[in-house]
Amino acid sequence: MLRISRHSPTHSRRTPPRTLAATAALLCLAFTCAALPHSGAAAAEPRTADDTQPTAPRTPQVPVGVTAGVAVFDRQTGTFTEQLNASATFRSASVVKLLLALDFLWNRSPAGIPDADRARLDAMLRSSQDSAANHYWSTYGGPAIADRMITRLGLVDTAPPPAGYEGYWGYTAISARDTVKIYRHILETAPADVRDFIMQRLRQSTRCASDSFDQHFGIAAAFNRPWAVKQGWSAFSAKGTCGPGSSTSARTPAGSTAPATGAAGVDLSRPALHTTGTVGTGDRSIVAVLTLHPDGTSYGKAYTDLGRLTRSLNVPGGTAPTGMWYGTWGSDVAVRNDPALGDNLLTRLPAGVEVLVGCQKKGQAVSVPPYTNDWWAYLPQYGGYVTNIYISHPDNQLPDVPLCPEQH
Repeated sequence: MLRISRHSPTHSRRTPPRTLAATAALLCLAFTCAALPHSGAAAAEPRTADDTQPTAPRTPQVPVGVTAGVAVFDRQTGTFTEQLNASATFRSASVVKLLLALDFLWNRSPAGIPDADRARLDAMLRSSQDSAANHYWSTYGGPAIADRMITRLGLVDTAPPPAGYEGYWGYTAISARDTVKIYRHILETAPADVRDFIMQRLRQSTRCASDSFDQHFGIAAAFNRPWAVKQGWSAFSAKGTCGPGSSTSARTPAGSTAPATGAAGVDLSRPALHTTGTVGTGDRSIVAVLTLHPDGTSYGKAYTDLGRLTRSLNVPGGTAPTGMWYGTWGSDVAVRNDPALGDNLLTRLPAGVEVLVGCQKKGQAVSVPPYTNDWWAYLPQYGGYVTNIYISHPDNQLPDVPLCPEQH
């Protein structure tokens, strides 16, 4: 993501670099702990939702360096509207939690399960809690769960983790087309109470996952509700920033170094980011986008690239949110409840992520010397504001974004 200079109308001379660095270091303690932008960089072009969500089908737009498997199935017509490397296998990361839930509920009614299991399943499906997945994987047979579900659902590309890594459920191999089969089973074949139990929790996906990663990427960012999602991510070096504070390190197998490849040549080392779920009224479309990114890719960059790919897809029943997509620069950029500093932090953005700006308004002036700006961008998908200083555009006021109504 480009880091863009911000031109302040109140400051015409640049501060010497050493002074600038010292001042910024003090400011970051109270504000965002973000790196300063590079001077003289070119502004990133904003992109509207309409630009990236065409009504006519087109080839999926896969960003440079990204390896992707894509499948979009229209349940109304019974046809695929998108297929790209749909049979290619990826390590599942947390997408396998769908199989863990289905296996546990195979001969059980959700109405009769113990309260402890209800709480675990709720956290695993809504907030992608790893400790819940560890419980089901270790208690009910590990790789045998994958084997059972392969047979039950007729999955053709799915495989258990490779030998020596049987304890790591996230190394289960999966494909986009098998992911569509899993959702079709949930929606069309599973008992109604199981379907409703699982889908209700996927519709209530929390923005912040249990490990403090922002999991509302891909489907959740590209389309207005109704949607339901189960996401997956693995091997990112940064910590999660979602919520009022950051917490845990990135999702990687503890105490072990992953082999380069697993069963059937599945890549187990490159950063993985997957978005899966349903879009539209009546869960009209099933969407599966599985991606791998170059070594060292930041979470924000992968989040942005996956978002652009997802927005390029022909997804019947999906509607794009209103606004303009802009890049951001810096790390730990704060999203606030009001356009002002203070005790009003909602969350922090993944470093360098692309965001949807719905409107803008004047608020408290913010200074990151030599830059000063009193314009704030409203991010409708977060329900809060970021200072325009950290939006990748050279102007203080974004020229193509409307003013926020008074109720904002």
